[in-house]
Amino acid sequence: MGPTVPSRVIYCCDAMEWLGQREPQIASSLVASLPDISEFPGYSRTQWEEWFVGTAGLVLSKTPSSGVSVFFQSDIRIDNEWIDKGFLCQQAARELGVPMLWHRIACRKPPGQITSGRAGYSHILCFSRDVKEAGPAKFPDVLSTVGDKSWERGMGVEVCMLVARFIAECTESTTVINPFCGHGSMLAAANAFGLAAIGIERSKKRSEFAKTLQLDVDARRWKLD
Repeated sequence: MGPTVPSRVIYCCDAMEWLGQREPQIASSLVASLPDISEFPGYSRTQWEEWFVGTAGLVLSKTPSSGVSVFFQSDIRIDNEWIDKGFLCQQAARELGVPMLWHRIACRKPPGQITSGRAGYSHILCFSRDVKEAGPAKFPDVLSTVGDKSWERGMGVEVCMLVARFIAECTESTTVINPFCGHGSMLAAANAFGLAAIGIERSKKRSEFAKTLQLDVDARRWKLD
């Protein structure tokens, strides 16, 4: 008999409604990349920022104290002003009293390349009430690339695998919950490390893709020690 394949379940529905209807799931961690204002036609900046902070707070509140909440976010420019999504995540965490465990940066573009509209880097922020990072940092502060992506708004394979490895080795979680899961790269990475995965995605097309996406990777490459 072969090894047990970790489960993957996708719910095609609104992520906020799904999270709002459930209590924190035991032995789980949540990973989210919240959509930016371009996906909210008709919203003012103030309305979107309120939605963003409120949704980040919902993710944090639905994470059990033994798990972690991880956010992958890219800063954007609106009307000649940079919007720091990492700050918005920290604002939500501070309101709920959830400490930040670590903060890394992943390069979306090669260092030294000029970008406009969207930053050439992304934040990876990890929050937890009870998890403590053991010993010295086990992976770099700056990732040279986010890795390959199945679609433009995806997190990137390098980021997904690193986050999945951290959850598998440094928390008690056996399940990764990924609201706004898109094509499911984070779910596939979780499965690669033996974790069950639950994705929530409103788009039927993307949710169907997320059910079957597999990553052609060697999980040993992302070993933290």
